[in-house]
Amino acid sequence: MVSLTGLRRFLDLQQQREWMQGQTILSDADERSESLELRFKYVTRFEKLLRRPQAQQVLDIIRDYGHHCIPIPRRTERYYWSVSCLPSTPGKALVRVNASWMELFSLYADGEGIRALFLVHLSDFTTDHSLDRGRVDEAFLERCVTTPEDVSYVFPRGEDIFGIKVRGVSSISKVLGAPRTLRAIRAFNLTHMNRGRNAYQASHCYSLADHMLSGHVG
Repeated sequence: MVSLTGLRRFLDLQQQREWMQGQTILSDADERSESLELRFKYVTRFEKLLRRPQAQQVLDIIRDYGHHCIPIPRRTERYYWSVSCLPSTPGKALVRVNASWMELFSLYADGEGIRALFLVHLSDFTTDHSLDRGRVDEAFLERCVTTPEDVSYVFPRGEDIFGIKVRGVSSISKVLGAPRTLRAIRAFNLTHMNRGRNAYQASHCYSLADHMLSGHVG
């Protein structure tokens, strides 16, 4: 018998594809597994985050990301994805979502506001769906945000990895709400959640995850 890895333990490829395309609402677990030790470990960091002027913006965006970008988040919490609060890794992120060995999404302070970094597949954002860095569909990216100045991009290490930098709550929300960009975010997240257990389990902040999963249905 073949041992299933990643999300294939819970969702077959057809279910994953339909979720990625926005064609289905997946049935998630009612209860969450929890480590009280981890919950208490990061409470102080979470309280520190709440004192930041960007706190409410962060909580609003991270809730949208949890609702729309992670499949069956309750069933896969910590073991297949995690969220860190004020991680000590370089960059001074306010929050960061990870899966497997990969960063998926980060929020940073930008004055009194926030900016985001979405990691996605480069091929989803080139004009010909190739890996040619010279063919980034800049016109499409500019349509995904409130004003063109709110978006820029980077090329992280990796063959098919693209980083989209978005400034401001309005533009970040617009990226999360656009069908094509949401589909691309979901595709990247599926790729890495399917690679197996999350390497960042020990940095999972349950207090942040509470907000990501609040009111989540399906």
